[in-house]
Amino acid sequence: MEEPDRPRPVGDAATRLATEDLGPYSQAELDHRIALLDAEIARVRAHRDKAAAHRAAADALFGKRGG
Repeated sequence: MEEPDRPRPVGDAATRLATEDLGPYSQAELDHRIALLDAEIARVRAHRDKAAAHRAAADALFGKRGG
C-alpha cells in the first residue's frame, strides 16, 4: 500500500499532546520538549512551504482550477 493510501491514525498528534498532563515533567524536560516541538514546527512549515511551491508551479503550468 502506498504511503498516501494508508489510513491516518485516529486523533491528531498535536491534539493528543495538548491534553497531556505536564505536571510530572521537570523544567529541564519541559525545555527539551519545547525544543523538540519547535523543531517539529519548523519541519511542518518547511513541508507546507514546499507543498505550496509545488502547487503554485502546477497552477502556473496548467492554469489555476476552480472559480
